[in-house]
Amino acid sequence: MFNAMKKNGAILAIFACLATALVALTNYLTEDRIAEQQRLQLLDTLNQVIPVANHDNLLYKSCTLVRDHKRLGTLAQMPAYIAKKDNKPVGVAIEGIAPDGYSGAIKIIVGLDMKGVITGVRVLQQNETPGLGDKIETTVSNWIYSFNGKRVNGDNDPSFKVRKDGGEFDQFTGATITPRAVVKAVKNISLYWDQNQDKIINQPLDCAGE
Repeated sequence: MFNAMKKNGAILAIFACLATALVALTNYLTEDRIAEQQRLQLLDTLNQVIPVANHDNLLYKSCTLVRDHKRLGTLAQMPAYIAKKDNKPVGVAIEGIAPDGYSGAIKIIVGLDMKGVITGVRVLQQNETPGLGDKIETTVSNWIYSFNGKRVNGDNDPSFKVRKDGGEFDQFTGATITPRAVVKAVKNISLYWDQNQDKIINQPLDCAGE
């Protein structure tokens, strides 16, 4: 019986090694394709929040890392993509976190021009309730487009709240927490850009892979 157990154990070990090797080989053979798809997806998102007509540089190659816990919602460094036209800065797309979503943190990216006008907002990652909180996604509703063309006028801007709190952004029926968190995060990222434009533009491009 002991010999049978040893034999079965050896067979399982061999299959485990083969499976691990197969996974490693698959990852090796597909990592370039995966990286290319991620790059294309990132570029598509960046071009959604900063219209293509507004810049002539490759946004994903013009990336610098920024950090501000209060404004960006996280202790981690976040990417900021500098948009340029004729080699002059014309705007930025900054990633940030809304830490107070209904089901946890919501990762967003905000496009802004040099006057602080919002050119686009997109949700990059969220775990909100399907059918309620997920209306922040463009695939579910047009709500996220309501930021386009707006500008935050200081910390006490009364308009950058949901209507339930006296602002101008619609909340969702049965789900106020999610849009409230996103509005607050967009406001904070906008203020961060307003207060740190020169610093961000003059930082070295230092995102991973650049």
